[in-house]
Amino acid sequence: MLQVATNNSQTSTPSLLERAEQLGLTSDRLLHLGQQLAMVLVVVIVGWMVAGMLARAVRISLEKAKLEATLTLFFTQASRWFVLVLTGLSVLSLFGVETTSLAAVVGAGSLAIGLAWQGALSNFAAGIMLLVFRPYRVGDLVNVNGTLGRVKELELFTTTLDTLDNRRFIVPNASIFGSTIENLSYHQNRRVEVAVGVSYQADIDHTRVVLREAVSSVAGVLADPEPVIYLVELGSSTVNWSVRAWASTADYWPIRDRLTRAVKIHLDAAGVQIAFPQLHVHLEQI
Repeated sequence: MLQVATNNSQTSTPSLLERAEQLGLTSDRLLHLGQQLAMVLVVVIVGWMVAGMLARAVRISLEKAKLEATLTLFFTQASRWFVLVLTGLSVLSLFGVETTSLAAVVGAGSLAIGLAWQGALSNFAAGIMLLVFRPYRVGDLVNVNGTLGRVKELELFTTTLDTLDNRRFIVPNASIFGSTIENLSYHQNRRVEVAVGVSYQADIDHTRVVLREAVSSVAGVLADPEPVIYLVELGSSTVNWSVRAWASTADYWPIRDRLTRAVKIHLDAAGVQIAFPQLHVHLEQI
């Protein structure tokens, strides 16, 4: 009886092949599935290798072109992910997934994300343009969007500025690229200008000579272009002059300070009075 029960239990248990047939996995189906898996493995390996090679080629080319490091990194990663996305779509197509409809869904989702992140994307696009056209570099003294400061960092979304009184501003790139950018460090030399008004009693030719001597006494003033002593106007209370000299951009502020000091000292020594606004009141007796 025990032997019979054992034989009955053995005959009632389905084999592995029978189970596969019950699930619809025929030998042809299994062979086809194995071929698909092998093809997917090949596509993934090839796609991964191509993505790496393309990323390296893009990075080397951009580094040889001396493109900005941040922009080089962005294009390198973008080229790599582009190949990986194509590889993923190819794998889905091997399994019979309709990639056209999937691309439409991805496109619609991208549009929704783009609308939601419109501000961030505009800053990103402006950052790309700033990196490409380079209106300023790290270390330049710039006036952007009403803020005067030295560029500390230039990133894809923001630009970091340190003001002359050591305050830090983080300015969105979209507001910078859409406004006027003044780069005070772009040129090697800058003109220093000191305005001064003297009394009407002072002789004009003598005043010009004194101001020219004041410019000549300042160390660091460039000989070319030549300094200019310019008679601006005959004001209501003063004769207005402009002392214009050229200096290295790096020495602009120290030379401006020394030139202002020299103008004051030389005018005092020559007896030329620096005038101040005056008002004459005439009273008539009725």
